[in-house]
Amino acid sequence: MASVHESLYFNPMMTNGVVHANVFGIKDWVTPYKIAVLVLLNEMGRTGEGAGPDITLSKLYKLIEESCPQLANSVQIRIKLMAEGELKDMEQFFDDLSDSFSGTEPEVHKTSVVGLFLRHMILAYSKLSFSQVFKLYTALQQYFQNGEKKTVEDADMELASREEGERKMEKEELDVSIREEEVSCSGPLSQKQAEFFLSQQASLLKNDETKALTPASLQKELNNLLKFNPDFAEAHYLSYLNNLRVQDVFSSTHSLLHYFDRLILTGAESKSNGEEGYGRSLRYAALNLAALHCRFGHYQQAELALQEAIRIAQESNDHVCLQHCLSWLYVLGQKRSDSYVLLEHSVKKAVHFGLPYLASLGIQSLVQQRAFAGKTANKLMDALKDSDLLHWKHSLSELIDISIAQKTAIWRLYGRRRPGIGTQLLTRSQSLQVDSTSFRLHWGTMALQQAQMLLSMNSLESVNAGVQQNNTESFAVALCHLAELHAEQGCFAAASEVLKHLKERFPPNSQHAQLWMLCDQKIQFDRAMNDGKYHLADSLVTGITALNSIEGVYRKAVVLQAQNQMSEAHKLLQKLLIHCQKIRNTEMVISVLLSVAELYWRSSSPTIALPVLLQALALSKEYRLQYLASETVLNLAFAQLILGIPEQALSLLHMAIEPILADGAVLDKGRAMFLVAKCQVASAASYDPLKKAEALEAAIENLNEAKNYFAKVDCKEQIRDVVYFQARLYHTLGKTQERNRCAMLFRQLHQELPSHGVPLINHL
Repeated sequence: MASVHESLYFNPMMTNGVVHANVFGIKDWVTPYKIAVLVLLNEMGRTGEGAGPDITLSKLYKLIEESCPQLANSVQIRIKLMAEGELKDMEQFFDDLSDSFSGTEPEVHKTSVVGLFLRHMILAYSKLSFSQVFKLYTALQQYFQNGEKKTVEDADMELASREEGERKMEKEELDVSIREEEVSCSGPLSQKQAEFFLSQQASLLKNDETKALTPASLQKELNNLLKFNPDFAEAHYLSYLNNLRVQDVFSSTHSLLHYFDRLILTGAESKSNGEEGYGRSLRYAALNLAALHCRFGHYQQAELALQEAIRIAQESNDHVCLQHCLSWLYVLGQKRSDSYVLLEHSVKKAVHFGLPYLASLGIQSLVQQRAFAGKTANKLMDALKDSDLLHWKHSLSELIDISIAQKTAIWRLYGRRRPGIGTQLLTRSQSLQVDSTSFRLHWGTMALQQAQMLLSMNSLESVNAGVQQNNTESFAVALCHLAELHAEQGCFAAASEVLKHLKERFPPNSQHAQLWMLCDQKIQFDRAMNDGKYHLADSLVTGITALNSIEGVYRKAVVLQAQNQMSEAHKLLQKLLIHCQKIRNTEMVISVLLSVAELYWRSSSPTIALPVLLQALALSKEYRLQYLASETVLNLAFAQLILGIPEQALSLLHMAIEPILADGAVLDKGRAMFLVAKCQVASAASYDPLKKAEALEAAIENLNEAKNYFAKVDCKEQIRDVVYFQARLYHTLGKTQERNRCAMLFRQLHQELPSHGVPLINHL
């Protein structure tokens, strides 16, 4: 849930990804790169033909050569003569620059952009001491040597690529190399350069983290920037954001506190807002600290910091800050039964004070809470429709994405076989009026549609550096939904492709990587269980537990149960049941109850399983979890079959099988058809011979359908049980050839797979 409110972090240096840096004390510096630009401008002035952060010399040559090869050659010759000459050659160059302004028709006008740059550089150079001039000349020589070396390497690479016939290079790789080169040669940055660098990196961190510098490279550049100006507040804030990427709680806290300390020390806030600016820094410092502690799970420290922020905000009568505090109060207390009252109050206040972003986040959180409370789907969609109106009215593109991801999660929440990504990622278009019937039958199609809608959308937000806002949490959620949906239908190749794309878009060090990591681990676990490789599934439990402790404990119990370790599995399930009831995780409670019931009948105690299943069914109905309700009914039908009343079991099956066959997972479809066949055979025991033969033939057809479903998900254990049952039916019908074929297949699978302690097939 905390991820819903990550956008509530107060970011005083960014507006739509643009850094508003007020850098005090940073002036223009003379660097080797700027000398090269001066040479370029001087040559352009001579020939009569008409800069941002420092770049390498080879890159500068390429940029000039693209537009004017002759000018590039002249610049290269002059820089070479200067770098390979003596210090007096650089002195003479700066003396000659002043001639650009002389004469009745000067080469450069003093008030032009180029003229201002030339004058700044001449003035900065004239203020250097002799030792500084010598260091500058040494840096120029190194700059030239690096450029020459890079040029030679590029030539060698081009020659090699021609020989091998590989002339293409992906644009992304080229961009990365250029970014690394551009920052690696930078010395002291001017105010404009620092603003550009921070603006670019902040925008990339917000919208497309993979295109930003790596955490280590960015921190190196920020440290270099702070070395020349330790009081550069905005650099500390970007350092804070960078440390959050790698979950470094100590460094992120350190940088955050330094940011607000520098704001106060430099007077950046108080100069524009008087004494109010000082108090504003203090209360937002406490608010950000609370958000930071909440992100890392330090809820007690977060609450203390939040109380401090509220106290200062109340003293200053800052309603905006108080609204942010109110939202975070909900995040900290959302497990309380009365938390919805706080959230509703927050939404009303946000609307009253004209804060659409906070109002929309509040509505999204209310929808999430009410979904878990079992409210009807049409009411939730109506609430999201009201939220969408705010998004489109105020062009809140990030929240539009979040809303669509929320809808995808809702469709999956109300119709999914076991706990998964819908519960964990129910986070932050046209309205959808749905009734209970359509919602029950088409949840899979609608979830898929919403996920694809989100992936096909383009950002409405203006983003710097040609970055598309496509690497946000919402996109990670949608892609994880798609991977799970494909895996449930047995399309493992497609699911692998989606996961591969997720890994490329969200590298392991990115802040949303844990979403696809958990999704990947769960899909691998399900495949291992289907294939009967319990040792492999058990090895995956550790990774799942590290990402989601509740999910990990549940799956550990599933493995123990499959390995016939009933006592250990029962202990784990009971502990998990108590914990989930305490934290109100209803979906997991139902799943645990189903697993407990399965454990009972596998221990030959079906009568004990009945009250457990009825409890699960009551919860499913109360919270309108239609698919879990259908699955519970299937389990009840199986319990009745074991108890010897197959006719009632068939009656129950007719109630539950429709939504499963319509939109269920392939594995559940196979289980349902297998159960139908078992009930048909058990019911035919009292039939006359002709009618019994017809019933057995129908059961065999259903078994074939079940086997096809199991084959799609490589569920060898279930296929083994199906062919064993088919062999017995063929033997009863006197079909020896078909019986022998099924018996041979059963023997192969039985030798390959471990067997249950009490095979369920024997109960028939």
